[in-house]
Amino acid sequence: MDSNGSLQNNPPRHVAIIMDGNGRWAERHGLTRLDGHREGAKSVRAVVEEARRTGIQYLTLYAFSTENWERPEAEVSALMELLCHYLESELELFLSHNIRLRVIGDHSRLPLEVRQKLEETINKTAAMNGMDLILALSYGGRQELVNAVRRIGLAVQRAELDPDAIDQDLVRKYLYAPDVPDPDLLIRTSGENRISNFLLWQIAYAEIVIRSEGWPEFRADQFKQCIGEYAIRERRFGRTSSKLNSLALGDNSQ
Repeated sequence: MDSNGSLQNNPPRHVAIIMDGNGRWAERHGLTRLDGHREGAKSVRAVVEEARRTGIQYLTLYAFSTENWERPEAEVSALMELLCHYLESELELFLSHNIRLRVIGDHSRLPLEVRQKLEETINKTAAMNGMDLILALSYGGRQELVNAVRRIGLAVQRAELDPDAIDQDLVRKYLYAPDVPDPDLLIRTSGENRISNFLLWQIAYAEIVIRSEGWPEFRADQFKQCIGEYAIRERRFGRTSSKLNSLALGDNSQ
């Protein structure tokens, strides 16, 4: 049925993923944390390809949080190098699969080389319209909301905005990617049951699937299973099942 709720016959329009467990997976296998991140990059490719095949329009990956800056300097540096390598190695995939790269987060904290490589890849894929791949880099949901509040406050201070005009639609316009619809499905790997400051505004009504695998073990088959689980969920958006059924039948009397 349609986006007003009920069982989903179509794939989700927007899937967001918290890619967790690279380090713990590596430790279990006697490898370094960097080895875990390298293996996780293979999962990124597999999931991006499967998402494109499935017909997902937006795929948002939580690649590096604001809190991740607190990790050891050597690990952060290695992650930045790995990100640059990923962007170089996957450009052909983006172009051949009609994928546009986008980024959300506080880019000012990223190293210059990373920012330049991101800008280059974003520009080269700007005309692609098959799927948007959105990397959340140096991203924090609370900081995104703080930034939005600051900008709204400035607009009010400059008399460019009437406070009475502030509503949910207006707040959305001040988020990092206001044109992107809210995630229909949020996936988290490694069995952790928390959202870790990710898309706090946007996931208000997202369906959530927690997987026990670490991210390096999460590939196309696991992604398809998550899509299958989403398909049997009933999305009520605060309504009752009977109300959804009446809406689906065109009865607005309830």
